[in-house]
Amino acid sequence: MKLVVAGTGYVGLVAGVCFAEKGHDVTCVDVDEKKVRLMESGVCPIYEDGLEELMQKNYAAGRLHYTTDYAAAYREPDAIFIGVGTPEQPDGSANLNYIATVCRQIAENVEKDCLVVVKSTVPVGTNDRVEQFIQDFLLRKELHIEVASNPEFLAQGSAVHDTLHAARIIIGTESEAAEKLLREIYEPFELPIVAMNRRSAEMTKYACNDFLALKISYMNDIANLCELMGADIEKVAEGMSYDARIGANFLRAGIGYGGSCFPKDTKALKFQAHKVGYQLRTVEAAVDVNTAQKTRLFLKASNRMITFDHLKVAVLGLAFKPGTDDLREAPSLDNVDLLLKGGADILAYDPVAEENFRKKYPQGAYEKGSISYVKDPKEALKDANLCFIFTEWKEIRGIRPQTYKELMRTPLVYDGRNIYRPEEMKAAGVEYYSIGR
Repeated sequence: MKLVVAGTGYVGLVAGVCFAEKGHDVTCVDVDEKKVRLMESGVCPIYEDGLEELMQKNYAAGRLHYTTDYAAAYREPDAIFIGVGTPEQPDGSANLNYIATVCRQIAENVEKDCLVVVKSTVPVGTNDRVEQFIQDFLLRKELHIEVASNPEFLAQGSAVHDTLHAARIIIGTESEAAEKLLREIYEPFELPIVAMNRRSAEMTKYACNDFLALKISYMNDIANLCELMGADIEKVAEGMSYDARIGANFLRAGIGYGGSCFPKDTKALKFQAHKVGYQLRTVEAAVDVNTAQKTRLFLKASNRMITFDHLKVAVLGLAFKPGTDDLREAPSLDNVDLLLKGGADILAYDPVAEENFRKKYPQGAYEKGSISYVKDPKEALKDANLCFIFTEWKEIRGIRPQTYKELMRTPLVYDGRNIYRPEEMKAAGVEYYSIGR
């Protein structure tokens, strides 16, 4: 089929490339001319395992195209998938301006009956508004333009695999014709399809993400209690994982969740509930726990040290998780800000996210502290007074406990990802603090 995907971020680009991989003719639309030229040259604008190779393969095969000419792109496709951002606003609500812009462009340029499919995460009821918005601006009133919901469930770092091998495809439609077309589009994927109405599909996306965020925050809450009561959260999690009702995933304690989904989606659903006069107490608790968890290790270090002023601090890992260069809601941001305000001289390492972090914290001196970037984690550790671990990259997991003792001026390590066993670090002569142990 002839498909168009609006937006080439994590959602749009991954969807477009995977549709092409399954044989569809796909045009990806973006307003950034420089980004389009970059993609045409075979370079992926985001760090995502396996994506660049599939981009090059399907572009060479003639199934994948990139353009800024939305007017031509929206003219005669069978379906248009909207994958633009819905960033969080200060009150926690979703900003739908990018959705509205694409919808108006579609309405003013489409020349044949078409299905518009919203993949972006949007508040419940948005698809109804999108359909009305398109009708309001539709130049050819005789056309039949229907809107469907098809939320994505990919995880950064494994987005291509999550799309091609999804546990299920959720489609939300208001007509048999729309459902039939979406089933045909996804038929080559050979995956289970769960069909429902649009509002249920929109809610399913939030319900899934918020449940996983709840699971993480619950484990972090239990981990904090384990520390106070002499229990080991990793052993507790292992014991829980054998219960089929609970499962083994998302039981790892740490310094909180980040990224583009969980923080935004928990706040957005909380906002939507308040709007209709309901309090989602469980989701609100997850948000509160996560906010506090991000700086828990910093507070531990603050109680241990008299001051951070002029201390050399190694920061290992900047991305919110391995496999991505995404910094959205990354715990490193909160902690680096506090360390700089405390006067610390930071040496930061991340194998992928350094460039993005530099945009937020350029190398150099600040009002009190300073930050420099290194290409090797051992360089950050050399003569450091203390070390924070925020991301469990393999390059960091590969550091032996003895290395901290050998390189650091004071072998004092605050591990937000529980990479090491406490007894191993103690045996190596390292003063070691982690989460829930």
